[in-house]
Parts: sequence; C-alpha cells; structure tokens
Amino acid sequence: MAEATLFVGLISGTSVDGIDAALVRFDGEIPRLLSGLTHPWPEPLRQRILELSQRADGLVGLDDYGQLDVAIGQSFAAATQALLKQAGISASAVRAIGSHGQTMRHRPQGPQPFTLQIGDPAVIAETCDIDVVADFRRADVAAGGQGAPLLPILHARLLGRSGCTTVVANLGGIANITIIHADGRVQGFDTGPANGLLDAWFHRHHPGHYDHDGLFAASGRVRQDLLQDMLQDPYFAAPPPKSTGREYFQLAWLERHTLTGCSAEDIQASLLELTARSLGDAIRAHAPAAEQVWLCGGGIHNPLLVQRIAACLPGISVDTTAAAGIDPDYIEAIAFAWLARQRLLGRPGNLPQVTGARGLRQLGAIYPRPDHFI
Repeated sequence: MAEATLFVGLISGTSVDGIDAALVRFDGEIPRLLSGLTHPWPEPLRQRILELSQRADGLVGLDDYGQLDVAIGQSFAAATQALLKQAGISASAVRAIGSHGQTMRHRPQGPQPFTLQIGDPAVIAETCDIDVVADFRRADVAAGGQGAPLLPILHARLLGRSGCTTVVANLGGIANITIIHADGRVQGFDTGPANGLLDAWFHRHHPGHYDHDGLFAASGRVRQDLLQDMLQDPYFAAPPPKSTGREYFQLAWLERHTLTGCSAEDIQASLLELTARSLGDAIRAHAPAAEQVWLCGGGIHNPLLVQRIAACLPGISVDTTAAAGIDPDYIEAIAFAWLARQRLLGRPGNLPQVTGARGLRQLGAIYPRPDHFI
C-alpha cells in the first residue's frame, strides 16, 4: 500500500449525539487528521435508535431491525459525503472507510456472548463508491474477548511516553480508559457511565439533548447517599477486562436506586459526580503511578465534568488531547480509519491483554465499492 493514503473513519457512540467523521492521511504509520465533522442524525431516526437500544426486553421486529440497519447506513454515507465535500476531496482519492456503526447491544458475557453494531456497510460502499471496512468488534468477541475497548492500541502509539505512566480517558456515552504504563504495558477497560446517563436524565426534564456547560448539574448538589448507593453497583468493583453499554447504564438502572427526596438538579449533579468518581477510582486503582491523564470525547465540552475529574485526581496533570496535538472530538473516528487500514494490510487490530481475547485478531469485514473486486 502506498504511503500518504487517505482513509475515512466513522463512528456514532452510545450517546447517539451525531456521527463523527474524520478524513485521515497516513504518513507511514501515523494517522493525521485532515478534516473532521459531526453529522447530525435525523431526529426521528435518533429517537428510534435510542428507543430500541434501551429496551429492557431487547425485542425488535425483524422489519424494524432491517429498516433501521439501512437507515443508519444511509446516514453514515451522508456523513462521509459531507466530510469529503468539506475537505474538497473526491471519493476516488479515498482508499477505504472504516465504519464502526451504531451499537445496539453489547453482551460480551454469558453462554453466547455477542456485540451488535448496525449501519449496513454495503449501503455505505454503494452510496459513496468507496471500499468499506466494518463490523470490527465481533472477531474479538468470537475469540473470547470483550470486543471493547478497541482504541488502546492506537492510544499507546499516539500518546505513550517512555518512562511515564499515561492514561487516556474517553468520555463518550460510556467512559473508558487506556493505561500506558511507564514500561510500555497497556491496559484498558470501560469504567462506567458518562454522557449517556447525563444526557438521558437531562432530556427527561428539558427539551435539549444535553446539559450545556453542565449548568443543570451545577444548579444542584451531589446527594452523597445516592452517589454511594450507585457506586455499590458490582460493575465498578469488577476486575478488567470488562466493558459495558447503554443497555446496562440507562435510566432504568438509575431508577433502581433511591431517588426519593432528590430534586432533578440534585440527581444530575450526582450522576456527573458518579462519572468523575468512578473514572478517578479506576485510575487510582489500576494506574497509581499515573502522571498524565488525557481527556477526549464529547464529555470534554462539559467544563464541570472536566473540573470534577481533575478534582478526583489530585497531583495528576489532566488535559484534553488537544494539548498533545490530537483533536479530542475525532480521536475515535481517527481510530476506525486506522483500524480499516490495519485490516487491509492484514494486521491485527486488538490487544488481547485489554479485551481478554485468546490472541491477536484481524478485525473487520471488507465491503468493496461497486466496481472493485478485492
């Protein structure tokens, strides 16, 4: 494969707050962001995704599933086309699209573990006339892994520093961390809820999708009784490898805790503190020598959340990845461009010590553009 090849990375996280699209150039092994945008979901489609992904019974009709798969694929294709138009790049200049898809269910435990991301890759390839690599998580799950998180392998290459223990914390719908130890060892796991619960509780009480600047949370006070009750959930104490999703940490989970006497503002403040505390606890437990924490993901735009995370990590430098020259809004999308390239090169995309898989695996399936026979 020639150097300086262009790839597109696409992801919609568990917050379903938009499709992040990144145009990435590879100079050797290093991905460099050329252009990025967040493409909005059509609101009826966004609401349908949230409704079906959070259903406790998990029951979805086959017609609903099939139509949703295609509709999500169409939106991912529209995001790609908008990105290329913004960048002034033709489809023929792009080697491939790495599409994470939209996670609908993530059940890596149990007798028949599975993870489900949808957004028909064939639709994306046909619409954009670009090869697509998609369905990155299932090979890892088939090998006994969690299928998540998949970003630590790239985090370590981009943000690791020899002789320094560094943590990368992604604040999406779910929070996850990558620990890059001073000796080069890499760990990673989901620490618990982040924007998913915060957005859902806010939207129950306000017409918007998220708590702008954390103002709703700032108007309440942390209820220590509620916070401690939530922190008793077994997930937080479970050892890695572990991963979770919106099907677990959702409003039904919150409502199993005692909310009597708590105002809506107090619950929002307590959920924000839950994110900060569970993240801080995980870092102190698994990376006690950490010197630097890099933050990325949508949660960086909530200044109160960033402030509380820093307060939970005294003596540790806490910054967004922007300070390291990496756009914190698009690092996930960049990663799926990188994973697509790994697949086309026949290279592994997982870290078994992170996911718990039995070994290194090539991740993703290839969907050729209409006239390309691989």
